[in-house]
Amino acid sequence: MSRFPKEGSKIEIQSFKHNGSLHRVWEETLVLKSTEEELIGFNDRIMVSESDGRQWRTREPAICYFSTELWFNVICMIREDGIYYYCNLGSPSTFDEKDRAVKYIDYDLDIKVYPDMSYMILDEDEYEKHRREMNYPKAIDRILKDNVQILIQWIRSRKGPFNPAFVETWYREYETRYRR
Repeated sequence: MSRFPKEGSKIEIQSFKHNGSLHRVWEETLVLKSTEEELIGFNDRIMVSESDGRQWRTREPAICYFSTELWFNVICMIREDGIYYYCNLGSPSTFDEKDRAVKYIDYDLDIKVYPDMSYMILDEDEYEKHRREMNYPKAIDRILKDNVQILIQWIRSRKGPFNPAFVETWYREYETRYRR
């Protein structure tokens, strides 16, 4: 990431496809933590714009975890019946100061994690289709498959965003410092 956003600032999240086309934009995320290795953000009921022009609004507060080194990011959705996690397999995140946006390449594979920490790997067919159409290099295919395993290890061992204290700590930080 180049010049990291300041804690307390608001940024967009932008995902792209391997061919460089814009995939999805989340309008506004509040930066709770920003270091050279990771960015943690908060958003709630924000507008999301799809590349085909459709727009929709998120339904719940979420804590977002982005890494500048790992090939995934994690959205922790805070719902009445527990925390649900949506893990996007994608390139390490970067920060574009000009656009005020965290950016990454979305590689289709996703892992949905439920409050009981059971999980499902999603969109494997979409990944295979785009891997062929966009000629993903073999090295990227290997990195992504390795990172699926890393994510599964994190889920099973409750590491990082999957640690029960993670969402609680960062939601409390949001409520204490930024909620009006």
